[in-house]
This record gives sequence, structure tokens and C-alpha cells, in this order.
Amino acid sequence: MLIRKGFRKGINLGGWMSQCDYSRERLDGFITEPDFSKIASWGFDHVRIPIDYNILQTSDGRFLEDGFARIARALELCRKYDLKVILDLHKTAGFSFDEGETECGFFAQTAYQEMFYSLWEEFAKRWGNESDVVFELLNEVTEESFLTAWNRISAECIRRIRIHAPEVIILVGSYRNNAADTVQFLDAPYDRNVVYNFHCYEPLEFTHQGATWTSRIDPEKRVSFAESGTDAAYFEALFSTALHKAEENGTSLYCGEYGVIGFAAPADSLQWFRTIHSVFEKYNIARSVWCYKEMDFGIADSKYDAVREELLQYL
Repeated sequence: MLIRKGFRKGINLGGWMSQCDYSRERLDGFITEPDFSKIASWGFDHVRIPIDYNILQTSDGRFLEDGFARIARALELCRKYDLKVILDLHKTAGFSFDEGETECGFFAQTAYQEMFYSLWEEFAKRWGNESDVVFELLNEVTEESFLTAWNRISAECIRRIRIHAPEVIILVGSYRNNAADTVQFLDAPYDRNVVYNFHCYEPLEFTHQGATWTSRIDPEKRVSFAESGTDAAYFEALFSTALHKAEENGTSLYCGEYGVIGFAAPADSLQWFRTIHSVFEKYNIARSVWCYKEMDFGIADSKYDAVREELLQYL
């Protein structure tokens, strides 16, 4: 579905309006017009923009027009460089996927859920009828225990969006941080314009080697691509239940994040990207690599200078 709409090969603008210090310097200067120009020149057809609720809403749910103006400006630059856009709510009031974050209560408290609904209704009023914009409801639901509530919340949110934007494509992911093998536990799509969303950083011990922000990784351990045991069959097996669920329900898949940390050797990273790309292409899975620059995974970072020309063929 997304591929038919021109969304095939995207890149994340992580660290701009999300996972940052929210300073004016950051919001004004981290991503600027030359970055959009470069992304287009690299052959990407869309960007995924992670956005945290607090640049758009106060703690009591009032809208912050400055935040909406920033998104509007980003959309203008995307149009100028012929890039489509996925607007991703990376953090909402009462929930964050990041370990150590204090946001909590979203899946149980109706006040937080109402803030979530009202924010998406506002997105729908402003941009829901633009053909080059897709909505991603929430980044990386974490716990399995949240799934029943999430199925209900996402359906209600889509119902409210549809009042203002009947055709906009909406992405919905599952638990364990959008793991591919949890897509199978999502409810059937609300309607024909809902796409199942997943992320892929598998195997984590390879893609996140050296990471200090997750307890699942020994930051001192290094793993080569050969040691990771990864091949096309590995990814096909990993995606198999999601592919079946999508086919069963008449929809498609989107991989909103995938990538390799800067601690991995560039040649090993290139092999990982080449391998997962072959599976994306085989099964017509649209995707968006994490991420454009910095955030430990940047495609624009100097790590990739010697291999970037080849790497861009596999994103």
C-alpha cells in the first residue's frame, strides 16, 4: 500500500523533535534545509519525523502553536525536495519507550488517552488530507501487558482521525518495541488504510553492540557480522508471522526503523544492510532507516564515508 503511494525508501530524522534537549538551538539548527536537499540527492523518497508530544502540548493538553509551526515548516521543505513524510508520535503524555523515562500511566488513565486523541485529531485537521503525509500513532509500545489497551486505544484514535481525514494512511505497531513477531497479536486493521508497522534491530547484540542505554547489551562486547549468524533466511523467518498477518488482513507492512550502531565495523554494517534489504525487496516492505545523522546510528556520519555510495544502494 505505501509503496503504491510512493513510500518505499525513507530515512529517520531522529534527535530533532524527539529524544533531545528541546532547546531552541536544537529545534532550529539540528536539521535544516541543506539536510533535506542531501536526503533527496541520496535517493530517498520520504522521511520519518519522530516528534515528542511536549513540543506540541502542555502538561494539561493545551496546544503549543510553535511546535505545529515547526512541523509545517518541515513539510514545506519536504515538498520543495519532493520528499513524502511520516509523522511519528515518538512520545505521548504518560508513555515513553525509553528505559529510564518517567512518563507512565498512558495505558490506564483516560486523561492521558484524551490528550493523545486530541493531538491526533489536530494532526488530522491540519495535515490528514495531504497525499504525501502518513500518520504513525505511537512509537514502540513496550510491554505485552499494554496490548489489550493499545488495541482499544489505537482503534478509538483512528475512529476520531477518520472524522477529519477519511483516507490518510495510518501505521500501527505492536508491543516489545514494535517487534516483527508481535505484529500477529494486533487486532485486524480498523479499515483499508491501516498498515502494520514494525522495527528491526535484530540481532540486537550485533546492531546495538556498545550501547550503554539498554540493560540487554554488554557494552564491552563486540560482534562481527559473521558471528551474528544473520542471513536472508534469518530475516525471512523473523518477518514470517507479520507477513502472514498482513496478508490475512489485506494490508501490508512498514519497517519504521532499522539500523546498525556506529561501534560496528563499516564493512560488517554494510553486509547487514545488504542482507535485510534483499528481504525488504523480496516482500515489498517499505522502510525507513535509523537514522540520518548522529543518535549513534547516523548514515551521514563519518563512519560511513568510505562505503556510503555502496550503502545507499541497500537502504
